[in-house]
Amino acid sequence: MKHIIRSLAIGSAALGLLAVPVLAGSFNGPVGLQLYSLRADFPKDVPGTLNLVEKLGFKEVEVAGTYGLKPEEFKKMLDAHGFLPIGAHFPFDKLRDDPESVAREAQALGLKYAGVAWIPHKGAFDEKQARAAAAVFNSAGKVFAKYGIKAYYHCHGYEFAPLGDGTVFDVLMKETDPQYVTFEMDILWVVFPGQDPVKLLEKYPTRWAMLHLKDLKKGVQTGELTSHTDVKNDVAIGSGQMDYPAILKTAQRLGIKHYFIEDESPSVHEQLPKSLEFLKNVTW
Repeated sequence: MKHIIRSLAIGSAALGLLAVPVLAGSFNGPVGLQLYSLRADFPKDVPGTLNLVEKLGFKEVEVAGTYGLKPEEFKKMLDAHGFLPIGAHFPFDKLRDDPESVAREAQALGLKYAGVAWIPHKGAFDEKQARAAAAVFNSAGKVFAKYGIKAYYHCHGYEFAPLGDGTVFDVLMKETDPQYVTFEMDILWVVFPGQDPVKLLEKYPTRWAMLHLKDLKKGVQTGELTSHTDVKNDVAIGSGQMDYPAILKTAQRLGIKHYFIEDESPSVHEQLPKSLEFLKNVTW
């Protein structure tokens, strides 16, 4: 197989995972980190935790709060480490009620995207609530556009209730304006409710800006719309149920540009290097 030299912004410098030759038919990233993965560390030591993220070799990050710092202050810290902040999640109510403040904060953080990871809902998330949420995203997205920022929604599993010949998630896709709204696929929260990430990527090939890379422990039952599973079921990428060669091959073919590891497990420090090593070596 022909070798192609590509710079992989993944892995730990100490493990020699940067700027290494990879095979054609391999994943070429870049891989960033959703900083929520280290949510137990940041409140104790922001500078030390950012040092850890840098040592692991990450360049792109998805922000998860600023830990009591002003957005401008946190952005300076990110800049000092050479991090490129891509997006962040904000409360749905804030996008609905005060999108200007979200846009200003996102701009101060240097973000390309400002999104939501949970839509508050009563009972099962249904078509009516999906249409209302889509209207909020469209409205906020128009405000964000004035700042050069795009709105996005991160799926969380409950959206995949059956509806007609599809799911309620299809309503979010069809009712949002691609000019202002894009999506982030969380692989675990597609597989856990019983969906196929490859088929969903291909169904909406132009609507995904980002992927959350995580894996679900083997043997864990899927097909549930609870949007909840024990965080210990979040395992190192490549060791769980997901067909990552197929997922990554499809995502790269479709031109998705941003990939973030989000490890919510209590073993995140042990699992991150394993996930990075898998992504460095995965082929198809």
